[in-house]
Amino acid sequence: MPSYLSPGVYVEEVPAGTRPIEGVGTAIAGFVGFAAQGPINEPILVTNWTQYVETFGDMVENYALGKAVYGFFNNGGGRAYIVRIPTTARPSSAPMGELPAKADKAVAALKVMAISSSAKKVAVDVKAAGETDGQPTFTITITADGAKDETFSGTLAAGPSNLATQVNTRSKIVRIQPNAVDEALIASGLQEGTVALVSDDGSAPAKIETGELIGDPAKRTGFTAFETLEQITMIAAPDIAVAQANGSIDIDAMKAVQAGMLAHCELMGNRMAILDTPAGMNAQQASDWRVNTTGFDSKFGVLYWPWIQMFDPTTGKNAAFPPSGHIAGLWSRNDDTRGVFKAPANEILLGAVGVEYPVTRGEMDMLNPQGVNSIKSFPGRGIRVWGARTLSSDAEWRYVNVRRYFNYLEESILQGTQWAVFEPNDANLWGRIRRTISAFLVNEWRSGALFGSSPSEAFFVKCDGENNSAESVDLGMVIVEVGVAPVKPAEFVIFRLSQFSGGTSIAE
Repeated sequence: MPSYLSPGVYVEEVPAGTRPIEGVGTAIAGFVGFAAQGPINEPILVTNWTQYVETFGDMVENYALGKAVYGFFNNGGGRAYIVRIPTTARPSSAPMGELPAKADKAVAALKVMAISSSAKKVAVDVKAAGETDGQPTFTITITADGAKDETFSGTLAAGPSNLATQVNTRSKIVRIQPNAVDEALIASGLQEGTVALVSDDGSAPAKIETGELIGDPAKRTGFTAFETLEQITMIAAPDIAVAQANGSIDIDAMKAVQAGMLAHCELMGNRMAILDTPAGMNAQQASDWRVNTTGFDSKFGVLYWPWIQMFDPTTGKNAAFPPSGHIAGLWSRNDDTRGVFKAPANEILLGAVGVEYPVTRGEMDMLNPQGVNSIKSFPGRGIRVWGARTLSSDAEWRYVNVRRYFNYLEESILQGTQWAVFEPNDANLWGRIRRTISAFLVNEWRSGALFGSSPSEAFFVKCDGENNSAESVDLGMVIVEVGVAPVKPAEFVIFRLSQFSGGTSIAE
């Protein structure tokens, strides 16, 4: 208590009766997959495509991550965390080679890949060229059939003289990627000699360890790297579907990774997994995948089918691609333009030029009750998402927007009421909590997120002596009961038409 010892005017600041709750973000994605470069098993925030390219490199032919992230931003996504997973799978069918370190020929200091998959007889010749600022300098000459020879000089140290930076900026034949090796080996420089780049011989694809994607909670790898990031609201791994299509993993491995994604979302309780079906499935096969092969039952999972057709700049032609990255961007755009309470359906999927399988109404009649959300091409209306159901058998959590909206409410109230911890547990505190949450929910009702013609019909907040007994107070608990009536999507719009006898009547 302040002390007043001399005459005068005193000003005191007192806390307001309510503390506003700010809504949390709902459109922050988490992607796990393979990239041409970048840190391994470390969540990196990117807010646009340029940032992604600077950290993880451009799109590559055999990796889906870059194309999915591009689709995410192209559809309205704003923020995404990227976790790059190590893999031995070739990023492209283009010729590739490695430049060994001088101190150890068995260790590759740099990876070299031709820009064009049709490039022939590509070779890189490395020669020592003295030192620059105490760093060993090297001159490399790049040759290829039908192309003018290119020569670059530089060091392996960071800065404008970096050899990889110069090649990646100016070369029209190859790109160079530094490998994650010991700094002492990098400092020793490059082994002199000529390295010929080798094309993919079409042999069996490299196997991918599914455990790398699911991750180890103790080491924070794979999806478990997202456990420390409470703000993520959706996760996707399009590379597992592409890897299955390429033969790098089998159906059981794909199912195991998707089960791990759902387990991660169930554990965190504040995010949803966007899942893809395997490539090339018709409606019956998609139904069998959903019902018999996977049989997932989770309110935190969503499945979309079929794959979309998109232009692939790495091959210069249209190709089938899993839609999960584009869907994540569509969710973000829907949240920004309408709100998380609106179902992310009947929305155009930007970047899609077609669908892998044209779905009919009869096929949707079979798939929609099973929780398979269709992507359909409508004449004159574009390619649209035509479903908004989760993988849950519980009718209470049938719709994607209801589950996501509750995630939003729970996280917003959780973060907005942290001030109440260790406050005196009395009727004054209970009233402040009621007023704080009620003010937040009134705004939600006014925005159209809650059903009802008045706030009393849309929600209730109960925190008083009835649900906070003396026993619970002695245990240090404050119990708040909150009930809301979320809006449900108009999934079936029904018009009942009938005939009636028209005419006039004559009366005297």
